[in-house]
Amino acid sequence: MTTETAYRADGSGRADGVGTWAVLLPAERYEAERLVHHDTLELTGLADVAGPGPGDQVAVLVDAPPRLVALGRVAATADRHREDPDDPQSGVEPAELVVAYTRRAFDEPVPADLLTLDGPVSPLEPAAFRALADQLGPPPARRTWLVSLDLPIEAGSPAEAVRLFWSYVQELGPRELPAFVSPAGDELAMQAFVLGAEANQDPEEDD
Repeated sequence: MTTETAYRADGSGRADGVGTWAVLLPAERYEAERLVHHDTLELTGLADVAGPGPGDQVAVLVDAPPRLVALGRVAATADRHREDPDDPQSGVEPAELVVAYTRRAFDEPVPADLLTLDGPVSPLEPAAFRALADQLGPPPARRTWLVSLDLPIEAGSPAEAVRLFWSYVQELGPRELPAFVSPAGDELAMQAFVLGAEANQDPEEDD
């Protein structure tokens, strides 16, 4: 059985009626996506970039060298809070491109050296998209992990200590605070992570 492939006027490939695209993340945005889990990738400043529509498939890449870090589908655009999404008084602005993640590989990117990208959003041949997806393979089996964050806090009451805790977490965040993670039932395998990567917290081992 063969799949009929058509092409849009702007050159983007379509397989089974679905467009396929490559989105290139700036280095700083890639680091931000690695640090905190998001269900969607919202990209602004692409108002003049024609192409992706709802339902189209997207390969999310980083450059130097080109690597595949996620797959997704274009979702309907939505308003994006400029500052605090929990603050109803914060300003909003439209998100020009919203991609719902379907597969992530931020910690183990897949090489994509054969791709040539001509901008932040590029049409991608359906065969090239499928080849990238095949390299990525199926997602790893999910398991339960215990994640903790311990902060010594001086306060006058438990409630104040909790408030100070969340203030420190919001202020310092994953770029400065070590989070400790271990498989459930195997606390001896605990590892510390900072900036999304394993970090040694034993000063004696640094000597």
